[in-house]
Amino acid sequence: MRVNAHILSLVTFFVTGLFAFDTNYYTHPSKNAFTTPYSNLSNTEIDTAMLGKSFFKVPWILAPGATTARDGLGPLFNANTCISCHPNNALGSVYNKKNISRAMVIRLSIPNSKKDLSYLQRGFTPEPTYGAQIAINGTHDVPFEGKLNISYENIYSTYQDGQTVVLRKPIYSLKDLNYGPLHKDTIISIRKAPALVGLGLINLLSDDEILKNQDIYDENNDGISGVANIVYSIKDKKFMIGKYTYKASAPSVVHQSAAAFINDMGLTSSYFPRDNCTKFQIKCKNAPKGRHKLDVPDLRLNAVAFYLKHLKVPLVKTKNIQGEKLFASIGCISCHVSELKTKNNLIIKPFSDFLLHDMGKGLSDGRSEYKAGPQEWRTAPLWGINSYKKAIKKNVDYLHDGRASTIEEAILWHDGEAKKSKEAFRSLNEKNRQYLLKYIKEL
Repeated sequence: MRVNAHILSLVTFFVTGLFAFDTNYYTHPSKNAFTTPYSNLSNTEIDTAMLGKSFFKVPWILAPGATTARDGLGPLFNANTCISCHPNNALGSVYNKKNISRAMVIRLSIPNSKKDLSYLQRGFTPEPTYGAQIAINGTHDVPFEGKLNISYENIYSTYQDGQTVVLRKPIYSLKDLNYGPLHKDTIISIRKAPALVGLGLINLLSDDEILKNQDIYDENNDGISGVANIVYSIKDKKFMIGKYTYKASAPSVVHQSAAAFINDMGLTSSYFPRDNCTKFQIKCKNAPKGRHKLDVPDLRLNAVAFYLKHLKVPLVKTKNIQGEKLFASIGCISCHVSELKTKNNLIIKPFSDFLLHDMGKGLSDGRSEYKAGPQEWRTAPLWGINSYKKAIKKNVDYLHDGRASTIEEAILWHDGEAKKSKEAFRSLNEKNRQYLLKYIKEL
């Protein structure tokens, strides 16, 4: 017999580390920290979350299949299940053993000076032959689109005390392009699957809560000029504040889930009802279809989004007061804002302002998405870092393309608006650098 979860979770609070937390929404750091559902779900909500979890976790198959609820994979795709890229709902890695992992997504776009309706709604213009994203797999006799190749150039960063850190600058190229050459002006942008942390709490942030930290013209002269991305909502048919993805280009969890289904697995939904085949990919357009009009009907799509929005956040567990002070004093907190208030008056600690910031030429990927320029990125939320390694059971790759193999390297890649903070970090002695790095690892 199942007991109503509301009874089991009547407003229980604990105090640990930095702040009091509600056990409905937070859990202790562990390998399962990103897969634990809220404690205050009703029986009906638990059923919805479990339905969403099943479609998130269980592999999809080619169409037509005996299991019609899960057929429709492809014709072009990267993976057949969400957890291929988000192990334990955590972040992906650059490599799976010695091979480039499926979590490394290859985005394509071309410049567009006309700013037509399609551009305004998508936020970019896809490459004409291959579309918005390279698919590394194809179904039946549909050729895959291409493969990624990565080489590295070493860049040396030296602290004021003389210690040197080697940074890896990735150099990307594509090989085995099965549909001919790319457009001559193609922009190749690599994105690594992010951790699915606190998506529901982020969803509860009001526009005003995000906009209050905007400083578009740097009126306080601190060198920080965050701006919200304004993106198009397919369902609402209007422009809204973007909260999700590396460039804050998605307005909601369900929108981003639908985008992942079509781009990563070739699964259609009411958000993206057409297969991701361009007019040049005839075999893709003629490939067998599933029996359903949409591969992921709204009931299942909304269930997946519900599941992702109702997962607990790993608790910040630290008593590193010196590291916390350094985090504030060198300016990290200017963008990695420690506290925000949700619409229902919860105080959350994502360590992000969810605004776009210019991070310098070194992190530019050449690609714009809506208001986000090539050098601009959404402030990465830091909550959950304490459980990354536990969840994926291997070393963690940081930043949008995984180029940083440590938090230290990630900091040293900061530039642009973050240059002042990076230089302050480089001026710290080794003891204080370790205090700060330890603090971030415990978030």
